Amino acid sequence: MGYLYALLASLLFGLNGSTTKVIVEAGLSPAQLTFFRVTVVAVLAGGLLALTNRRAFRINRRQLVVMAVLGVAGVALIQWFYALAISLLPVGIALMLEYAGVLLVAIVARFVFKERVKPRIWLAIGCVLIGMAVVAQIWASTLSGPGVVAGVLAAICLAVYFLVGERQVASTSPLAVSFWSMLFASAFWLVFSAWWQVEPQILVQDVALHGNLEAVSLPLWVLMVWNGVFGSFAPYLLSYMALGRLNATAAGIVSASEVIFAFAFAFLWLGESLDGLQMAGVVLVLAGIVVAQTARPNKVLDLDLASQDLAMMEGPAR
Repeated sequence: MGYLYALLASLLFGLNGSTTKVIVEAGLSPAQLTFFRVTVVAVLAGGLLALTNRRAFRINRRQLVVMAVLGVAGVALIQWFYALAISLLPVGIALMLEYAGVLLVAIVARFVFKERVKPRIWLAIGCVLIGMAVVAQIWASTLSGPGVVAGVLAAICLAVYFLVGERQVASTSPLAVSFWSMLFASAFWLVFSAWWQVEPQILVQDVALHGNLEAVSLPLWVLMVWNGVFGSFAPYLLSYMALGRLNATAAGIVSASEVIFAFAFAFLWLGESLDGLQMAGVVLVLAGIVVAQTARPNKVLDLDLASQDLAMMEGPAR
């Protein structure tokens, strides 16, 4: 069941990239959508925590500072840069750029924190850099420059999230990390997202789903509820359940399938496609991510949780 939970989580997260693109193109800014999403997750995580483990709400002052860093530098900015990248790039490419943060984690761990990192990390770096160059077709400059920059900044924020999280909150309940980091992210975007500029009538207007689903329309609020509940919180729970049934390496590698699902849904739904050479580049990048996931002993990262602004957690070794 662990693999099934992990795959379902990746599938929902992959689908959410296309949903996010439709919502942003309907008129919400990436910052406004991010504020809504993190607020929904904070409320749901807080409610679940109140029902299952109220003691986990108690954290000391140092942990509160760490949660603030995770919430702003990690959660709030990861999701904003990712949503911005999606608005300018094909969905799958935006997510692939963000996942390059795995390499940054390994590099910083090796040269800054002096951790033991297996030599295979250099193979991973080579695969990812070459693969990204092929996907981006840097010789033709076919991708949006600002979009690529947003994707790279999302990768940097992802690396910060993991590096801070795994050193500071390993003994804290993952659900509590989710609640507090979401709460700080929500507070950040409460000030900076200009949510008050959203016209109420836009929420009830019908929005065409674009691409191959252009003939289908749904109210914007329905898409936003899906984005927050089924595109963020529900797959987080599935990832959490998967981590309880899989070892860290298996969970981390399966989570990378989100990139495949993101490309698939973007193709089937939005009509976004890559040529054969670009697809080969995607395969090379995914191979590099999988190799990087195994380069740090006992430090595999669950990408599904982080990329959707949720708790950082090292899976139990079973």
